[in-house]
Amino acid sequence: MPRSPRPHLPLRPLWLCRSCGTPWPCPDARLTLVGEYAADPVGLSVYLCGVLYEATADLHRLHPDQRPDPAGLFDRFLGWARRRTTP
Repeated sequence: MPRSPRPHLPLRPLWLCRSCGTPWPCPDARLTLVGEYAADPVGLSVYLCGVLYEATADLHRLHPDQRPDPAGLFDRFLGWARRRTTP
């Protein structure tokens, strides 16, 4: 019996994808999240804000001498999910 693919969930406190090992949310996790929150884009942003908060704390605890880059973390966790408007 073939195994089902592992979901693209975060491995905490490293915040890497459990399935592909890339920084979470990886492209597959982003697609999944967009699908799950298709009817609630504000809910997606609220969820991602909470995850950003948790990831910042975890990453700071892992590397207290290296401050996480705020702009990089914003782009990684929230920037991709911003609502795009067409002119």
